[in-house]
Amino acid sequence: MLARSVIGAVALSVMCTGSVQAFDESKYPDFKGQWSRVGAPRWLGRGEKAPLTQEYQARYEAILADQKQGGTGNWPSTFCIPQGMPAMMNLFDPMEIVVTPDTTYILISHINDSYRRIFTDGREWPAADEVEHTYAGYSIGKWGDEDGDGKYDVLEVETRYFIGPRAFESTGLPLHDDNKTVIKERIYLDKDDPRGVLWNDITVIDNALTRPWTLHKKAVRTKSPRPAWNYDVCSEHNAQIRIGREAYFLSADGFLMPMKKDQPPPDLRYFNPRR
Repeated sequence: MLARSVIGAVALSVMCTGSVQAFDESKYPDFKGQWSRVGAPRWLGRGEKAPLTQEYQARYEAILADQKQGGTGNWPSTFCIPQGMPAMMNLFDPMEIVVTPDTTYILISHINDSYRRIFTDGREWPAADEVEHTYAGYSIGKWGDEDGDGKYDVLEVETRYFIGPRAFESTGLPLHDDNKTVIKERIYLDKDDPRGVLWNDITVIDNALTRPWTLHKKAVRTKSPRPAWNYDVCSEHNAQIRIGREAYFLSADGFLMPMKKDQPPPDLRYFNPRR
């Protein structure tokens, strides 16, 4: 993946141009390698219920009903929109973490190659109108030494400034339309298995929820020193098409098909009628 190569080259350049003294790699946890999720890429387990407000619970039930009828519900990535936060940290595909002195990068290839920049250079929060809002949001992190041994063992992250649409997971579990989500994370290695297990404690604060919602995400490190990395371009093979508010399917023979029973065709007012 080009982005991964570029970031690696930048990190190498920093270390070779005299800044290596400011970045003692031994002070940081070993996040290197390929990390894959444990379990399904979900926020809701079997039989669990999200702490949604009454309004958004009703909306979620309508989303699930639409999916049962063949609709796409509320999963924007159906149409190649990036998952964004927090869904991208469900790790549909493996993750790589690249630590540099001022920024930690999280690289994932799913739907499209995507990434996060977590700024750890001590900056303050900019005003909302000073930064571009994105699906992944704007992240500021801080390294912590919780056991007092002089080495960092946890990366604490806060992420704000989103755009939508976004959802928690592919069932369409919704976030609020106002995009005022705040997400807090604690990323750290398992004390009993630091070579093999990574944890991410994710807390979502969102106006679709009645309270902050925390999930403990577990990932395992691939044992191969040269793991295979996926490369995704969503539009290459995606047959899902949205026209207005309706979703359709492009058949193998190149014709537009309905996705739900009795679904109306798209509005063809700008086309000449066929004779």
